[in-house]
Amino acid sequence: MEFLFYILIVVLGLVIWSIFNENTVLKRMKRDLKERWGQVPEEEYTSEKFESLKAFYQSIMDDHLDVDDITWNDLDMDEIYKIMNNTQSSVGEEYLYALLRKPCFSNEELKERNRLMKFFHENEDLRIQLQMKLKQIGKLRQISVYEYMSRLGDQEAKSNFPHYLMAFGLILSVVFIFIIPQLGGVFTFLFVGNNIYRYYKRKAEIEMYFTVFAYLLRFLNHIKGIVKLDIPELRSYLETLKQDSTIFNRFKKGAGIVVSQNNSGNLFDMFLDYFRMLFHLDLIKYNSMLSFFKSNRQILQRIYINIGFLDSMIASASFRAWLVYYSEPILTKDTNPKLRVEQLYHPLLEAPVSNSINENRSVLLTGSNASGKSTFIKTLAINAVLSQTIYTSISKEYKASFFIIFSSMALRDSIFRNESYYIVEIKSLKRILDRINKDIPMLCFIDEVLRGTNTLERIAASSRILASLAKKNTLCFAATHDIELTYILETYYSNYHFQEKIVEHQILFDYILYSGRAVSKNAIKLLGLLGYSQDIISAAEQAAKDFQTNGEWNKL
Repeated sequence: MEFLFYILIVVLGLVIWSIFNENTVLKRMKRDLKERWGQVPEEEYTSEKFESLKAFYQSIMDDHLDVDDITWNDLDMDEIYKIMNNTQSSVGEEYLYALLRKPCFSNEELKERNRLMKFFHENEDLRIQLQMKLKQIGKLRQISVYEYMSRLGDQEAKSNFPHYLMAFGLILSVVFIFIIPQLGGVFTFLFVGNNIYRYYKRKAEIEMYFTVFAYLLRFLNHIKGIVKLDIPELRSYLETLKQDSTIFNRFKKGAGIVVSQNNSGNLFDMFLDYFRMLFHLDLIKYNSMLSFFKSNRQILQRIYINIGFLDSMIASASFRAWLVYYSEPILTKDTNPKLRVEQLYHPLLEAPVSNSINENRSVLLTGSNASGKSTFIKTLAINAVLSQTIYTSISKEYKASFFIIFSSMALRDSIFRNESYYIVEIKSLKRILDRINKDIPMLCFIDEVLRGTNTLERIAASSRILASLAKKNTLCFAATHDIELTYILETYYSNYHFQEKIVEHQILFDYILYSGRAVSKNAIKLLGLLGYSQDIISAAEQAAKDFQTNGEWNKL
C-alpha cells in the first residue's frame, strides 16, 4: 500500500511538472512575440527555401499583372521580404510571398488589409493569442506546404478491394488451421509472405505522402484552437475557418493508424506495426483519406488562404511598426497615369535621403555614377509595390494611379543561353512593351536603356523605345547618362537629375533629386581623384573640348 502511495506521488509530481513546464514555454513564447514585434525577424534563408516559398504563388500567377521575376530581382524584393517575414507558420510565409508578387487593383480589398493591420497593431493581447496558435502550426524547413498539397492532389486513389481480399484471405487461412491444419498452415504462410511483400512494395511508393498527411493533420488540429478565439474583428474569417475545418473531421477520424510511427519502441507500437503489415490497415485508411482529400481539396485551399492571409497581415503590421515612417496611399483608377510622392525613402538603407516628386509625364533621370539615380527609381518601384500589396507607402504621402509595375534594370548576359547583354536587354524591354494595358496604366523603370551597344545606335533606338512607352498608357522612369535623350524626348519626358560636388579632392553626393537635366561634367575630374596622371587627364579634357567644337573625335 505504501508502495502505491509513492507511485501516486511520483505520477502527481510528473503531472505538476508537465503543467508548469507547458506554462513556462507559453510564457516564453508570449514574451518573444512581444519583443520581436516591429523588429527584423531572425530567419535563415537558402536558395532552396526561396524556391519552396514560390509554390503557392506559382499556382495563382498572372503574367500580365504580377511583379515578374525580372522586376522582383531588380528591386531586391527578396531582401524586402526578409525584413517583413514576421509570420509564424509556413502557410503564412508562403502567402506573404504571393501577396507581394500580386499588386491589388481594388481599394476595398486594400482597405480591408489596412483594417486588419491596424487592428493587430492596436490590440497586442488578441494579436499574440492568434500568433501563439499560428506558431503551433509551425514552419517547415526547405519544404512548401502548398507543394505538398499539390503533389498529394495529383495522386490517384486506388481501390481497397485487393487489400480487403488479402486481409480476408489471411483470416480465412488462420481459421483453416483449426479445420485442416496442414492446408491451413500452408495458406497462412503464403498469405503472410504475400501480404508483407505487397505492403512494403506499395508503402515505398507512397511513403512521402504519409509525411504530407502528418503535416495536414497537425495543421487541421491547430486550427481548432484558432476558431475558438473570441475576436469579433475577425469573426468572418473565423466562422469560415470553423465551417471548413468541421468538414475535415471525417478526414481526421482514425488517421492515427496512418501517421503514427514506431518511435517509442513499446510493445503496443511493435504489435501495431506488424498488424499493419499483415492487414494493410494504414494503406486502406490512406486510400480513403486520399479520396476525401481530393474531393475536398478546394475547401482545404480556402483554409490555407484564410490562415495565410491572417498571418501575413500580422507580419505586415509588424513591418509598419519597424518603418521610420509610412503613410496610407491614396490610389485611383485613372485613364491618364499620375504619381505624387512626398519624402520617399528606401527601407533597406541605414541613413536614407528622402525625395519628393509630382508627375503626370514620364521622367528621365540624369547624373553621374553613384549619384543616386538607380536607388531613387528602385525606391519608387518598391514603394509602388508595397502601396498596392500591403497598403503601405514608405513616404509621408503617396497619391497615384493603380499601376501594373515592371522594370528593366539589373540585367546580365547569359553564357548558358549564349545571349549577349544587348540581347538580354532588348528582350527585357520587349516584355514591357508587350504587357502595356489600355485599361490599367503601367509604371515602368529602366536603368541605362540599351547600355549594351554603341552610342550612335543606343541613342537612336532608346529614344524611339522610350517615346513609344510614353505615348501609351505608361509612366516611365528611365535613368540615363545620355544627355542627348533629354533633348530628343523633352516633348514626352520631364527631366530630373542628381548631382555631386568635388571639394578638396573629395567627391560629395547629396542624393537629392533636382528638376532639369544634369549639367555637371565630373567624369574626367574623377580620374584625378583616383590618382591618374595629369597627362591622361589633360589629354582627355582637350579631346572632349575638341569634340564639342568640331563634332568629331581626333585620331590618336
